[in-house]
Amino acid sequence: MKTTDQYKPLFQPITLPNGIQLANRFVLSPMITNSSTVEGYVTKEDLDYAKRRASSAPLQITGAAYIEEYAQLFEYGFSIDDDRSIEGLKKLAQAMKKEGAKAVIQLTHAGRFAKIALKDFGVVYGPSEMQLKSPVEHTVLPMSKRKIQHVITQYADATRRAIQAGFDGIEISSAQRLLIQTFFSTFSNQRDDEYGNQNVENRSRFGIEVMAAVQKVIDEEAPADFILGFRGTPEETRGKEIGYSVEDFLYFVDRIMEVSNVHYLATASWGKNIYKQTIRQGKYKDEFMNQVVYNHIAGRVPLMATGGINSPEKALEALQYSDMVGASTPFVTEPDFVAKLRDGRENEIDLGFTPDELADLAIPERAFKDIVELMDMGGSLSEEARQEFRKLYK
Repeated sequence: MKTTDQYKPLFQPITLPNGIQLANRFVLSPMITNSSTVEGYVTKEDLDYAKRRASSAPLQITGAAYIEEYAQLFEYGFSIDDDRSIEGLKKLAQAMKKEGAKAVIQLTHAGRFAKIALKDFGVVYGPSEMQLKSPVEHTVLPMSKRKIQHVITQYADATRRAIQAGFDGIEISSAQRLLIQTFFSTFSNQRDDEYGNQNVENRSRFGIEVMAAVQKVIDEEAPADFILGFRGTPEETRGKEIGYSVEDFLYFVDRIMEVSNVHYLATASWGKNIYKQTIRQGKYKDEFMNQVVYNHIAGRVPLMATGGINSPEKALEALQYSDMVGASTPFVTEPDFVAKLRDGRENEIDLGFTPDELADLAIPERAFKDIVELMDMGGSLSEEARQEFRKLYK
């Protein structure tokens, strides 16, 4: 069977700025499966999950790999903070690439949201001191300049390990309140030094230095077609207030592209149907977030839309203001989403879930806790499917 005519734009090939051609516009976006060891090593469950989705999309991005113990967000996420992790990561890269997909590993530091650092060490770090009440009352310790340089070095070291493990690329995230974004945010950055909130240049400095450091390692050690991706939230909001504007974000992106060869830019945020999110304040008020970024990028690098893309119709709609569409939760229960759509079998796409599908879907048992929490935020799967996951976890 042939792709239904209306969906053909989703199956046009795309070439990244480094020459890599992808067969279609779909991307398997980061989704933590909470299935590694407590030390952060890759398990058979991680590998089985990746192998089952090896043909899901031509570009695939892992869930968050933490670059130091104080960066860990999920209890059983995998680590890239030590050379001992390379052996398992090699197997993960091979599993993801089994059917010809390009495998990208997302390098992350959760900063003040590093729940496991709080649990294990009683400490989390951020740009400035903060008093938080969730998940328990605690103080966020402000990072010294020495600590800032330490973390930049850890990003560089993690990039080196990703290359050694055989990944086709890395992704650096400044989205969804991870450490880089908190430096960029006036909500969480109250510093008064060169990394402080006096102006957008200072707030950008940490992220720019991270990107310059990883680019240096790529230039020295990676294959010529190694992929570098960047993920960001174009406007940070808290009720009616904003932590930074989309104009600030576009400045940040331009500066990042001056110091690094970014091959795609992904937009991400919290909530439902993020790919349709509109700008809250400033000269772009009420315009579509992705349209504003897409027009600013103007073909310099491909733009990836994400957030709530869980149907062929939404994927096509998202492509209006992007070059690629990223999905995560739909691939949990329907790894064959793209293949069915490509073959004209879109009526067979089923995002539902029943317990007797567990073996075929290769979903790790410990995944249910964090997967359900993330699914509830985005609402990409039905409440019925999410209830089934809750039952299994309990």
